[in-house]
Amino acid sequence: MTTLVNRPNTAVLVIDVQNGVVAQAHDRDGVVAKIATLIDKARAADVDVIWIQHNDEELVTGTEPWEYVPELVRRESEPLVQKAYGDSFEETELESVLAARGIGRLLVAGAQTDACIRSTLHGAITRGYDATLVGDAHTTDDLSRFGAPSPAQVIAHTNLYWRSHSAPGRTAGTVDTADVDFAPHSRA
Repeated sequence: MTTLVNRPNTAVLVIDVQNGVVAQAHDRDGVVAKIATLIDKARAADVDVIWIQHNDEELVTGTEPWEYVPELVRRESEPLVQKAYGDSFEETELESVLAARGIGRLLVAGAQTDACIRSTLHGAITRGYDATLVGDAHTTDDLSRFGAPSPAQVIAHTNLYWRSHSAPGRTAGTVDTADVDFAPHSRA
């Protein structure tokens, strides 16, 4: 139901699953395994996988913390978008990559739940995309020492509020990896 014209295709966004981002993340291995399964399902269904990679003073291009985790291997044919802000659309080529592929529906996975995942979901919806959060394929660090809830609570809360998120002419929602369906959604 995207509001974008001539955008019938779906893509999986794999956001910031980098060594320095997920090293201490909640259920790191379990989430990375779910993301690997999601990527395999997308490839089997001939659905685009778009990789997003954060760059900043702690994630310096070319360093080990900046690299994607070794369990996830990007194919050369799969776009890699570099970013410097939480929202994967801000000052990146993501929109042009998606437009060139006719993509109007996004399934979002990766890290950090309470930063880049949330920012990108909201950025997608406000730009006219359908945006589904893969609820068991995102994670975050424990920031409770700074007053944040536990990572499990952050993840659960994000899944809860995104499950019922809506916007005119667009769909949102949350789905588990096992239940991902790449079939186009139609207007009811």
